[in-house]
Amino acid sequence: MSAILDTAGLKNVKTLKIIQDEVASTQRIALSVDCVIFGFDENKLKVLLIRSDLKKYNGRWSLLGDLIDGNEDLDEAAYRILKQRTGLKDVYLEQVQTFGAVNRHPAGRVVTIAYCSLINIQHHKLRIFDNELHWHDVNNVTDLAFDHQKIFETCYQRLQKRIQEHPLGFNLLPKKFSLRELQNLYEAILGTKMDRRNFRKKFFAMDFLIDLDEIEQDVPHRPGKLYKFNYDKYEKKKKKWSGIDF
Repeated sequence: MSAILDTAGLKNVKTLKIIQDEVASTQRIALSVDCVIFGFDENKLKVLLIRSDLKKYNGRWSLLGDLIDGNEDLDEAAYRILKQRTGLKDVYLEQVQTFGAVNRHPAGRVVTIAYCSLINIQHHKLRIFDNELHWHDVNNVTDLAFDHQKIFETCYQRLQKRIQEHPLGFNLLPKKFSLRELQNLYEAILGTKMDRRNFRKKFFAMDFLIDLDEIEQDVPHRPGKLYKFNYDKYEKKKKKWSGIDF
C-alpha cells in the first residue's frame, strides 16, 4: 500500500478519494510517518518542506510524510519515505512523538509518528525536488498543512532541549572550528543571542574542546583560535555529564 498522506512528493499524484479508500481498507485507522528534517547552513537553522497538493490546503507547505506499508517496521518506513521524497539515504532519524488527533487528516482516521533529524545541508545534497521541496528558515515557518505546525514546533522544541543535553551540534561544524562558529550554531538552534564571555566560559568548563594552536585563515573578521571536539573524552564522561544550560 502506498499513498500520499501528509504531503505530496510522488509524480503520480493521488486524489483524496483514493487516499480515503486506502484508509478505509486498514480497518478505519491508518498509520503514517512524518519526517522533520532540520538543516544548518550559513549560520541559520532550516527545515525541509514540500507543497501539499490536496485542494483542502491549497498549496500550503507541509512536512515529508506517507502511509506505512503493512509489512514495514516504523523505522524502515521513515527511511523509505525520506529517500522517496528527497533522495537522502545517509541521514540518522530519531523517533519523537505520535500524533493522533481524530480529525488531523481529511482522508479519515490517520495516526502519525514523527521522526526528526539534524544535518549539515552542505554535506547532504537533495536529489529530488518534486512539489517545490526546499529548505525554509525555521523563523518563517507558519500555518503548515494538516497538524504539521504542531508537529514541527514539537520537534523543534525537542531539538533545542537535546542540543543542550548532548553535543549534537558538533557534527554540523567543520572538524576545526572557532568559538565564533560554535556560538553561531547554538544561537541559530536555540533562537537567541548569547553573551560571548558566558558562552565561552560554559564550554571551557565542559573540558571537551581541544585547542589546536591554530588560527582561522582568510576570514572577514579578527581571526579566532581553532578547536576540535574531544569525542573520546566525551564518550568516557557522557554518563556523568549533565549537559549545558544556557
